[in-house]
Amino acid sequence: MRRSFIAGNWKLNLTNAESRELASQLVTNLSDVNDRDIVIAPVFTSLTIVAEVIKNSPIQLAAQNCYSQTTGAFTGEVSPILLKDVGCNYVILGHSERRQLMNETDTFINEKLLKALDTGLSPILCIGETLQERENNQMLDVLGRQVKGGLDNLTAAQLTDVVIAYEPIWAIGTGKTATNEQAQEAHSFIRGLVREMFNQDVADKIRILYGGSVKPNNVDGLMAQADIDGALVGGASLKAEDFIRIVRFERGKAK
Repeated sequence: MRRSFIAGNWKLNLTNAESRELASQLVTNLSDVNDRDIVIAPVFTSLTIVAEVIKNSPIQLAAQNCYSQTTGAFTGEVSPILLKDVGCNYVILGHSERRQLMNETDTFINEKLLKALDTGLSPILCIGETLQERENNQMLDVLGRQVKGGLDNLTAAQLTDVVIAYEPIWAIGTGKTATNEQAQEAHSFIRGLVREMFNQDVADKIRILYGGSVKPNNVDGLMAQADIDGALVGGASLKAEDFIRIVRFERGKAK
């Protein structure tokens, strides 16, 4: 049985004071949760503050991105070793917004993923297709390319520290959500790819999250699917009440 994993990606939102307040609300209301992993990803400037707030709680810290080198003349970048130093356990890599807006390639994302692993961070590798790609029956090709490119040069042992997040781009921030069946189809395909690349044991153990307008009213149905192990939550993670309800999902219970 794979341990459930709920992550909140705060994206480019919240000041230090707002981040402290939201993190404090989550700690107060989720301190009794011990049967699933809870992760939040603030902006870089709030990482140290949030790390202090969630200390000694079940909530873990993630960064929203990192660079592919640890030190050097890379103005404006943040390295995995710096993220580890402020208390991060995870780092989100390959998010569709970075692929589209920053033109990040599978090769570059793979370089960052390998460097993060070398530094002791667990990557959350994001993948997903656009609406046009889905409508043109290219979804499986796109997911195959992103999974194989993102996990290139990894060993089976390293994959135990990787989480994959399937986020159909057409469902991010749009209010549209893949149906339970659509999400399960993609997750099953991704798990099959991991099995082909590595082995059955690795495929059985890797956690695959769904992201894309996850909300309190749809999380239960999504989490009831056989290959969906958690959620990468965007907008709803900025509202304490909504994120708390998502963390406390009840498999298969419609609301």
